[in-house]
Amino acid sequence: MIVVIAQIMTALVAIEHLYILWIEMFAWETAGKKTFKTIPAELFKPTKGLAANQGLYNGFLSAGLIWSFLISDTNWAVNIRLFFLACVIIAGIYGAITASRRIFIVQALPAIIALILVLFASSYN
Repeated sequence: MIVVIAQIMTALVAIEHLYILWIEMFAWETAGKKTFKTIPAELFKPTKGLAANQGLYNGFLSAGLIWSFLISDTNWAVNIRLFFLACVIIAGIYGAITASRRIFIVQALPAIIALILVLFASSYN
C-alpha cells in the first residue's frame, strides 16, 4: 500500500511540474498573471523568455520523475525518483528563500512528502 501512495505522490509532483512548465512556457502572460500575483502586470511581457527558461527546467524535473515510472529495475527506478525529488526539493527551498515562502509549501513540501514515502516504500522491497 505504501508503494502505491509513494507512486501517487511522485506522480502528483510530476504533474505539478508539467503544469508549471505550461504556465511558464506557454501561458505566462495569461495564467501566469493569475498565478504570480506579486509580479507587476507590466513585467510579464518583458520576462516571457526568462519564464519560459524556468518552465523548461520544471519540465526536466517532471520528465525525470515520469522516467522513473518507465524503468523496470526497481532499485534503479527508486534511485532516479529520489534524485529528481531531491532536485525539486532543492529548487523549492531556493525559490522559498529567494522569491516567495509560498514556493516551499507548493513545491518543496509535496516533494519532501513523496521522497519520504519513496524511502519508506523502498525499505519494504
